[in-house]
Amino acid sequence: METFINILIVVATFFFMEFMAWATHKFVMHGFLWSLHKDHHEPHDHVFERNDSFFLIFAVPSWLCIMFGMMNGNDFRLYIGIGIAVYGLAYFLVHDVFIHQRIKWFRRSDNWYLRAIRKAHKVHHKTTSKEHSESFGMLVVAKKFFNEQRASR
Repeated sequence: METFINILIVVATFFFMEFMAWATHKFVMHGFLWSLHKDHHEPHDHVFERNDSFFLIFAVPSWLCIMFGMMNGNDFRLYIGIGIAVYGLAYFLVHDVFIHQRIKWFRRSDNWYLRAIRKAHKVHHKTTSKEHSESFGMLVVAKKFFNEQRASR
């Protein structure tokens, strides 16, 4: 039973992180820390962006939860930290590798779900300003993007 609860904590944390990423993107990155996120919306030929520093917003709490959870006999914080870390890995693979092609893997996909999240992200990047953006999520995007991709098959 304890193993089931620990797995449930990891999975629940992973899904909660989608909401946290959406809120952080909308209210922090497109808000008071736009100065760090702005370069992500502008064309450039740099390998790294100031925007890459946002990984700390999620990596530090993940590390702290894992560390304190392990120091206290693998308590619930360990599994919260693992859930955050798994979401971070998914974010890297979906956002940086698949969508932005910062590493040339997964270049082509005919999967309607992956095409929908890529389209939603393109719509998000339509504007280079702090305001008037839409679609701030990564794995969960507006239904219209899914419907559009399913209809195009």
